[in-house]
Amino acid sequence: MERAEAYVRAHIDSPVQISALSQLVGLSERGLRDAFYRVRGISPKRWIVTARLQGVQDVLADARAGPITVTHAATDFGFYELGRFAALYREAFGEAPSDTLRSAHQGRTQHCKR
Repeated sequence: MERAEAYVRAHIDSPVQISALSQLVGLSERGLRDAFYRVRGISPKRWIVTARLQGVQDVLADARAGPITVTHAATDFGFYELGRFAALYREAFGEAPSDTLRSAHQGRTQHCKR
């Protein structure tokens, strides 16, 4: 699991094929899926998407970051179907990615006024 997760994190900006990941860790695809369900309670594909979404949220919420757009953040983490990305993001975090970015900008503006 550690090896699979480390590989995904190192390649967070690109799609990772489950077949390639299973070969990397020396398990069948079914074995890899079973290991993820046993340890994380979700499939490897779902874990990968969740890790990428978390990366986008971290970038959007970082008030110290320079100017960033939702599109730039999403594509940096390998999301190119932006409508689908926005739906996944809302499902995962309960708000639109633009709301996360707006909150970070408001926090930075309020902090700078003090």
